[in-house]
Order: sequence, then structure tokens, then C-alpha cells
Amino acid sequence: MLENWVVMPICLPLVRRRCHSCASERFRANGKFRVNANHKLIDAWLLALCTVCGDTTKLTVLERMNVRSVRPELLDRLHDNDPGLAAELLQDPVVRRRNRIALDWDNAWRLDTGGSDHLDREVSDVIDVSVRFAARIPVRPVRLIAEGCGLSRAEVGRLITEGNLVSAVRLSGRLSGDFTFTLKR
Repeated sequence: MLENWVVMPICLPLVRRRCHSCASERFRANGKFRVNANHKLIDAWLLALCTVCGDTTKLTVLERMNVRSVRPELLDRLHDNDPGLAAELLQDPVVRRRNRIALDWDNAWRLDTGGSDHLDREVSDVIDVSVRFAARIPVRPVRLIAEGCGLSRAEVGRLITEGNLVSAVRLSGRLSGDFTFTLKR
């Protein structure tokens, strides 16, 4: 029997960048944008607040672009402070590289197992699980499996070592893409 799990974001991740005021390294993006036009050129920034002192930082989205070269839908979303656009832009590698930021996904996602309860299963059951990511959230597969099956991480590590937990992908490290695994209990 194949089960489907989904790793989904519950809020925007924290932005990791040094604050110039207090040397904190965490900013919270709230989905607000600042757009500035100077004649035919436009700039746009995603605003983020320091989690310690509340200072604002601007993450560059558009820089000195000709207004006509920007899609009208994008301009509308910027002016409407679209939180969906903020989520898209934070996950865009070009935006992250340009602004020299990283994302902190701690407490910003949840695992939806579809309500299945693995604790009531027989000891001899074999479980096939497909894990899908709704966003590119880097998570350790061992943590996902432990949370989804109600096991400790040490127990999941033991199952991998014994060959009772197998996958086509490496289960150590972090993943942000879909994968499947088989658990023999």
C-alpha cells in the first residue's frame, strides 16, 4: 500500500542575513514590498524586519529595470503586497544569490501524513511512502520519517542500518525534492 505524505510550508521562512543595527542574523519577511519608479526605471524590494531590533532591510527584487520590460501582472502583485509572490521570490535562487541571503525553515513547515496512524499497524507490515514537497524546503529525511512514523531519529537510523528502511535516495543529509521509501517493521 502506497501512502502519500506532503511537506508543506505554514509560513514564510526566516531570512538569514546580518543586521547592521544589532548584529542579529534573522529577519522576518512579512510580504510587504516597496516599489520606486524614477522616470522609465523601476526598483522593487521585499521588506524584512529584524527579529531582535525591528530594523528593516530591503531585499532587491528589481533593480533599475525599464518599466516596459516588467510584466504587468508582476507589477500588480508587487503593488498589492502579494504574500504568494514573497514566498516565490524567497525561494528564487537568483534573488537569494543577489541579496546574499539564506533561508531558515525551522518551524516554518509541517508534515501532512494524510491522517494515517502507523502505531496501530502490525509488526510485520511493509509501508511504502511517497514524500512530496509543496515547496523547496530542505529537511532531513530521517527527521521526516521519524515524525511521520512516530519513531525516534535513533530508531530510524537503526532501521536504515539494518536494511529495514530503504530508499533510492540517500537518507542522510538534507533533501528538498520528492522521494519514496519502504519501511519493513
